[in-house]
Amino acid sequence: MSLRLPFDGVELAAGDPACVTAACSAPALPAFSPRVLALLDALSQSLRALPQLREYPDLAAFAFWCRRAALSAMGRAYEGEMLVGRGLSLHLAPGNVALNFAYSLAAGLLAGNPCVVRLPGERFPQSGLLCALLDELTRIRLADLRPYALCLRCGHDSSLLEALSARCAVRVIWGGDQTVAHIRRLPLPARAVELTFADRRSVCVLDSAAWLAAPDKDALAERFFRDAYWSDQLACTAPRAVLWLGERAGRARADFWPRVSALARQGYPIADALAVRKREAALLLAASYPGAVLCPGDNYAVRVGLPALTADSLDFCPGGGFFVESAAASLDALLPVAGERCQTVVSYGVSRAAYEEFFAKYGPGGIDRVVPLGQSAEFSLRWDGYDLIRAMSRCVCLTPG
Repeated sequence: MSLRLPFDGVELAAGDPACVTAACSAPALPAFSPRVLALLDALSQSLRALPQLREYPDLAAFAFWCRRAALSAMGRAYEGEMLVGRGLSLHLAPGNVALNFAYSLAAGLLAGNPCVVRLPGERFPQSGLLCALLDELTRIRLADLRPYALCLRCGHDSSLLEALSARCAVRVIWGGDQTVAHIRRLPLPARAVELTFADRRSVCVLDSAAWLAAPDKDALAERFFRDAYWSDQLACTAPRAVLWLGERAGRARADFWPRVSALARQGYPIADALAVRKREAALLLAASYPGAVLCPGDNYAVRVGLPALTADSLDFCPGGGFFVESAAASLDALLPVAGERCQTVVSYGVSRAAYEEFFAKYGPGGIDRVVPLGQSAEFSLRWDGYDLIRAMSRCVCLTPG
């Protein structure tokens, strides 16, 4: 008996209903299959040919990321292993990041899986451009991969989601804690693998002496601006707190923040409602912590100084350029915010050895990445503590007699 899936209230942005049905039984591929590399490279070329690409830095970044040369370099990390996809993978993208779905889709494909992706409810222009090109590529040039790269829109309570979840071999959930809890109520096969990317937050650590000695302060400030502001400071990778290390923190702060504010003033318009929310959050935070102070500055970079960082203080951030700030002598001061909800540390001027010592000393429950300024949002196949390729594929052990 042929499979019949419910498509009421479902909108296909890449692919068609027949291909979604076919994806449920499509064979797995080897990791980094040449056909998948061809599809992603063709998508990269098509994106880079778009006249609108300059308007969307995140779209340009994805196009650069999925070039064949870049993907082949990533694949070399898995040479010598026989990795094969697990089967149908169901990806649920977060609602607040335009192109997270594209990276999740690409990772699922590279791991060898047919992929069905639920797109964000918000219709980001860049996601529409990408899906249109992907649909065209799999309809005309790479039709054999059409059941492997499917993007759709539907509600969290869609009957189709329930049906796909009951049949998938991999389920990937991006979103807040409530989203994860809601999706987990859907059926999942006993041998299926589930990857969850729930609410996380990030921080920035700057060595004050290194900052003051830096010859390229404007460029460094611009990298911090990209990390924090490009996602409206709502992405998990966007730093909400800044920890200054060393005895010259006061001078470094006085030099750093005017540069950041100037960049925001030029390239980040702030709605009146957000401006009010930021000031309200600053007052609430200052009233909630003894010793908290409202730092001087404009509304483009609102800051509250604390004697020490605390995990709860990061919950006050409404986005749009709001920062908790503190100064300390060593990385020990990072520990209170290094719990399981801490994803990324954006760092400048602090040695690898210092971080290794911190991890060995405290074994924090969080911090999955330590990256340089400007690289917090750069996607990697190692994300949130997962090796996405190995997590979404099977490792076949071959020891023939």
